[in-house]
Amino acid sequence: MFRKVLIVGLATLGLAACGATTRGAATGGAIGAVAGAIIGNNTGSGDAQTGAIIGGAVGAAAGGYAGCRSEGGCQWNQSNQDHSQLYTDQRTGGQYYLNSRDGCSYWRNGQLRGC
Repeated sequence: MFRKVLIVGLATLGLAACGATTRGAATGGAIGAVAGAIIGNNTGSGDAQTGAIIGGAVGAAAGGYAGCRSEGGCQWNQSNQDHSQLYTDQRTGGQYYLNSRDGCSYWRNGQLRGC
């Protein structure tokens, strides 16, 4: 179990160059996995692995949302000075913007496109 937590922790450090949304999701997932493993191990059937999976998923969702909100909103907003104009991806036809705060690109709905 400790090995899995270590791998998640190292992956979190690797995402440090990406935006707050990605960092929040990775950090929340790691913290949630550790907390879920501890709670799962100490309650009920003592299943730390299931607790880690559930805790990691919930933590990643909450951390991603918190990181997104810290950047002034998830979806593209014309009045957000950190958001560039919308561009069209030639391959998919989807619209995306560049976030000047973290240098990453996001789809119009706020999902990470790439860093």
